[in-house]
Amino acid sequence: MLRLSEFEESCDTESETGSGDVKYHKGFMGWVDVADGSLKRVRTLLLPNPSHLESVNPVVEGLARALQDARGNQGPYQILPVLLHGDAAFAGQGLVYETLNLSQLAGYRTGGTIHLVINNQIGFTTVREEGRSTRYATDVAKMLLVPIFHVHGEDPEAALHVIQMACDYRYRYGKDVITDLVCYRRYGHNEGDEPYYTQPTMVEKIRQRPPVNELYGARLQKEGVVSADQCRNWTRRP
Repeated sequence: MLRLSEFEESCDTESETGSGDVKYHKGFMGWVDVADGSLKRVRTLLLPNPSHLESVNPVVEGLARALQDARGNQGPYQILPVLLHGDAAFAGQGLVYETLNLSQLAGYRTGGTIHLVINNQIGFTTVREEGRSTRYATDVAKMLLVPIFHVHGEDPEAALHVIQMACDYRYRYGKDVITDLVCYRRYGHNEGDEPYYTQPTMVEKIRQRPPVNELYGARLQKEGVVSADQCRNWTRRP
């Protein structure tokens, strides 16, 4: 059940003053059904992540290592750490480098981490040309000599293929893999941010562009894979 009290600091059930943080930093735990007919379920754990965003990296790695150690030799194959990054944060926050640097040490390794960089080409209000000195936001990860995949965010099939390759590499070689999903941010940094104030030219271009689901649906129709009615039924809200 949705706890509406979490969206009103005045009725915060955890304290009298409230945390002051946005609600999607609080974490979550649940089960995901595997859609391959096996009736298996995967337990997922999203750790609480107060700003600034990369502070959660070593926490995820430490918890993953503890859970792996508790499961013995099969631990790295049963527990998979996944880290989500922003492009500006990945390039600009030192914790990213520190966590990557520890990733292959005996006391810290977790059998490889999947890094997914949501590259919306902006850091809150900072454009990419003013946020880093390197060509790619992921260049700091080159020190590990591991795969870095750059994939177009408007190509769902390519994105899925890259994630499958990343997982295959991680489980085979026990090393980190970085996926750079090059996309954009249609809305603001959070529900209190109006990006048009700081990035009007970029936001105007984004607003004129159809959402990814519409572009992908049009592509499938053009290829004769689905009909227009099927696309409408899939995207219709219940």
